[in-house]
Amino acid sequence: MAERLAPEKRHAFVHNGQNVFEWDQSLEEVNMYIELPKNVPTKLIQCVIQAGHVEHDLMHPVKTDSSFWTIEDGELHITLQKREKGKTWASPIKGQGSLDPYAADQEQKRLMLQRFQEENPGFDFSQAQFSGTCPDPRTFMGGIHTD
Repeated sequence: MAERLAPEKRHAFVHNGQNVFEWDQSLEEVNMYIELPKNVPTKLIQCVIQAGHVEHDLMHPVKTDSSFWTIEDGELHITLQKREKGKTWASPIKGQGSLDPYAADQEQKRLMLQRFQEENPGFDFSQAQFSGTCPDPRTFMGGIHTD
């Protein structure tokens, strides 16, 4: 059931007609996908993940001990563990590719449904909808309970 609440598609940051990176998020993670140049050997690629920085300043801080990166099929995949579980990110990178207000609202609603699914595993929230403004999944009804 939870996989039905996964992101339907990646968000893209396009600059001057070129896809710079794609990204998606869950309650706990933000994933960035960067297509690598075909003529650069992958062993030359290095990615340093800091609490608030990955080549550029991050939108919000991350947990560096559980964030990581991999390269597969010519794509750099960076998994950033959110420091604040449930926080809706408008973009992984400050000032680059922020979601428009409608898309940000849709992300917040999807994350709220993920939270409901996580807290109530016997129920299926994949077809649930919100009417009006969706509350913040991080703080709604006492906030997210962490282990």
